[in-house]
Amino acid sequence: MKRITLAVVGIAVSLCLAGTAFAANATKDECVAKTKESAAMVNEKGLDAAVAEINKKDGKFVWKDTYVFLMDLEGKMLAHPMSPALIGKNVLDMKDKGEPGKFLFQEFVGVAKGNGDGWVDYMWTNPGDPKARKKITYIYRVPGKDLFVGAGIYE
Repeated sequence: MKRITLAVVGIAVSLCLAGTAFAANATKDECVAKTKESAAMVNEKGLDAAVAEINKKDGKFVWKDTYVFLMDLEGKMLAHPMSPALIGKNVLDMKDKGEPGKFLFQEFVGVAKGNGDGWVDYMWTNPGDPKARKKITYIYRVPGKDLFVGAGIYE
């Protein structure tokens, strides 16, 4: 009986620790680092390899509570691990969840075409939470390409 109780306690502790790890929030520094790492992959291994890796829900560009996505400068989503329905679509006409709503993807493209990198803030819903919250996304243009990557966090 003692062994069963200890086993149950051990499992409970493991689940609590695992839940804590999954609940960890990504940081702004991590978003910058992961976008630059994914952009380097585009240039080093090619677009197809980068798209395949970015699209993996369990890949290296999905961590903690965020992920990297990849777009072209025309507004077409090329890779998105959490919303595969967006892949191949032009998303420039999508608005955020704020009032009156802003064209967040147009802002992403503007940053990529302009400075080549920077932060964009907007209102978005987090899965499992119906209330829109402020999210900031770091946009980084892939050097030498008409592509950019982004990764964001909720504030």
